[in-house]
Amino acid sequence: MWRSFFLAIGIFLIILGVECLAVDHVDLRSHEEQQPSFFSFTGAPQEGPAKQIVPAPWWPWSFLSTGAVICLYSFTIPRRVQGK
Repeated sequence: MWRSFFLAIGIFLIILGVECLAVDHVDLRSHEEQQPSFFSFTGAPQEGPAKQIVPAPWWPWSFLSTGAVICLYSFTIPRRVQGK
C-alpha cells in the first residue's frame, strides 16, 4: 500500500511540474462568483476578485525533481512484507 501511495504522489508532482512549465499564470475564481446572485436585481453575475497564481521559474524543476525522487523511492519499497 505504501508503495502505490508514494508512486501516486510522485506522479502527481511530475504532472504538476509539467503543467507549471506549460502555463504563464493561473486565474482562480470560485464557482459561486460565476453564477447570478439570488439577491442581484440585474441578474448579471457579479465579478469578484480573482486570485492569480504566477509560478516562479524554479517551481517546475522543483516539482519534477521531487516527483522523480519520490517515484524512485517507491520502487525501493518492498512489495509485500512476508510476515507472521
